[in-house]
Amino acid sequence: MDDRPYFRPAALDALLTDAARLGFAMSCEDRTGSLLATLAASKPQGHLVELGTGVGAGTSWLLHGMHPDARLTSIEMDLAHQAVAAEHLGHDTRVSFVSADADAWLDNYAGPPLALAYVDCRPGKFHRLDDLVDLLEPGGLYVVDDLLPQPTWPSDHQARVDSFVAHLPERSNLLGTVATWASGLLVGTRI
Repeated sequence: MDDRPYFRPAALDALLTDAARLGFAMSCEDRTGSLLATLAASKPQGHLVELGTGVGAGTSWLLHGMHPDARLTSIEMDLAHQAVAAEHLGHDTRVSFVSADADAWLDNYAGPPLALAYVDCRPGKFHRLDDLVDLLEPGGLYVVDDLLPQPTWPSDHQARVDSFVAHLPERSNLLGTVATWASGLLVGTRI
């Protein structure tokens, strides 16, 4: 089976070119992105959040699938990386880029319940998971990637991933499926 996406966001190639220029090697891969677009399409009027914009590859996939009435808030603490995303995607009125540490954003969020949270950084995944899941609406989706070893991982990162996956069954308000597909994914829903 060919599981490569049959669609790609218009801005993706330019985003990836700029990522390479910056030496940024942690962009969302295409199969993960395709799934993100599909899941975003299932939340037609939802408020979505992305913790860890990077240069905006995941953002572009989410926007590709989003309904015109959906909204996305994308959080990133590295201003240079987020500037690439804003340059290529900032014209889309459905997205708001917030330059902040994800921990600080979680501390201060006071908006509507989230329909989907895509986590591509440590807060909301390796710590503060309960805080993020509490922000999801019932049936809200929780998606993380990079659960399979990546060349960009620091030497101590595998232990974080192993602990995260091992403790998932303890969560009474999150039902999820871990998949050894793409970069290693968890897709869950708040119950």
